[in-house]
Amino acid sequence: MDRKTFLSYLGTGAAALAVASAGLGTLEGKASAATGSANHLFGFKTNKVSGYFNPIDPSKEDKLILPPNFKYDVIAAYDDIINQAGEKFGSGSDYNAYFPINGSNTRGLLVNNHEYTTIFQIGPVVDDKMTAEQIKRGLYYQGMSVIEVYRDEQGTWKMDTTSKHARRINGFTNFNLTGPAKGIAALGGKSVAQGTFANCSGGVTLWNTVLSCEENFEEMAKAASLPETHYGWVIEVDPFDKSYLKKHTALGRFNHENTAMGLAADGRVVVYMGDDKKDACVYKFVSKGKYNASAGRANSALLEEGTLYVANLKSGKWVPVTLEEVKKSKSYTDSADLQKKYQSLGDVVTYCQEAAKLVGGTPTDRPEDIEISPFDNTVFIAHTNNDSHGNIHGHITRIFEANNDLGALEFDFEIFAAGGRQSGFSSPDNLAFDSNGNLWVVTDISSSSQNKGVHKSFMNNGLFVIPTSGDSKGQALQFASAPVESELTGPFFTPDEQTLFLSIQHPGENTTDLNYPTSLWPHRPGDKIARCGVVAISGFKLG
Repeated sequence: MDRKTFLSYLGTGAAALAVASAGLGTLEGKASAATGSANHLFGFKTNKVSGYFNPIDPSKEDKLILPPNFKYDVIAAYDDIINQAGEKFGSGSDYNAYFPINGSNTRGLLVNNHEYTTIFQIGPVVDDKMTAEQIKRGLYYQGMSVIEVYRDEQGTWKMDTTSKHARRINGFTNFNLTGPAKGIAALGGKSVAQGTFANCSGGVTLWNTVLSCEENFEEMAKAASLPETHYGWVIEVDPFDKSYLKKHTALGRFNHENTAMGLAADGRVVVYMGDDKKDACVYKFVSKGKYNASAGRANSALLEEGTLYVANLKSGKWVPVTLEEVKKSKSYTDSADLQKKYQSLGDVVTYCQEAAKLVGGTPTDRPEDIEISPFDNTVFIAHTNNDSHGNIHGHITRIFEANNDLGALEFDFEIFAAGGRQSGFSSPDNLAFDSNGNLWVVTDISSSSQNKGVHKSFMNNGLFVIPTSGDSKGQALQFASAPVESELTGPFFTPDEQTLFLSIQHPGENTTDLNYPTSLWPHRPGDKIARCGVVAISGFKLG
């Protein structure tokens, strides 16, 4: 890797708020002139990375390692009390979204997803069967946390446990179902579902609510004897309103990774989604109605009616995942079972993975995070890997919608960056843009593969910066190295880019004996377990 060339490139992109790519802007394909300042990346008096970011080398250490002149504060970790009611921060920290309070870059609500539990939360599971207490803890510690965070006068980020907004959303929280699967037989005729869990990544809506994605839900649903069809949806919550809880069935039911929301040229809302499984598809939902900024949260109704599409990469077309298209497939016409299974649009979205293949969706290599570039409306997809196809290190796909319109039904694509020795990273996962148009990428090498075989040179998982254009397009520069057996997940900038929130997920995941944990991150005095959590990264020199 030519680091000199890379550093000379960084910082030459257009200036715009990173918040636009995170979902708080309107994502209209141009630099956003939103409020706040875009020229203080990580607290330095510049929006350029060049000169302020010396890349690090891969590491095997049980530490979160950053470049010189950067620091991190642990804001919250597993089991920390988050409010006056004594509720506790969950497990498997993943997606982050920051919502300023009164426009502040130093005080706001931070939403954090909780994907799953490990031995540190529920103890060892004997014979693959959880006890009643383990199930209870599993349902409690998954879901989401809403916490209030602030940066004090010394520049340290902390959690405010006196917040009136701080709360847990978990496997015991009731959600209202919306869309075509509400009340259908496949969901037991229900209009309300108990709980959310397996919450992986997510996204922020144009009306400033959070979409959270239920990913690997099957095991928890089965263990808790809950209806499997009530999970695998995209949920919507309002950080500032405890009563606002929805599951949007029009967006399809599968192993959701995240959402990326933008606008079609005609004003309809578009939501891109990945299905994090081997040989799974890439989707987008296009609303029937058009976005009205003055309507605020009422725009949520747009997620209840529209068309779900799946990508056919061979033809370069978005194919409708509808009952009409399913009925056209030969498999459907030849199968009495499929004809019984798919009788309504609600059935199609409920059994979406199979329906997508029936209509011609292309199986891909674990499509995880998807982000829309705020600069040119191209769509970036992290295809993490698929060893069944020999795609060991994964790649990042870039989609070019026809006429630069997110609502288009035709597209072209390129392999923007391929993981491996030549690029310096393996198994891309979550994505985020900064104000210079650089793509920040965290990696998801499985704990069982880290520091072994062809993954040896990458060592622990990391956070990388990749330019999206120029001579160094697709090359990766490492910004952070994760603790042992963990992932770095959920990168999210404050609007002024002085802070990057980042989750440390499942450190010490391979621990089998609590007397011998493989990680002790965050290394709290006297602590004998590893704790997942969320950190705030900033430069030493603020302002």
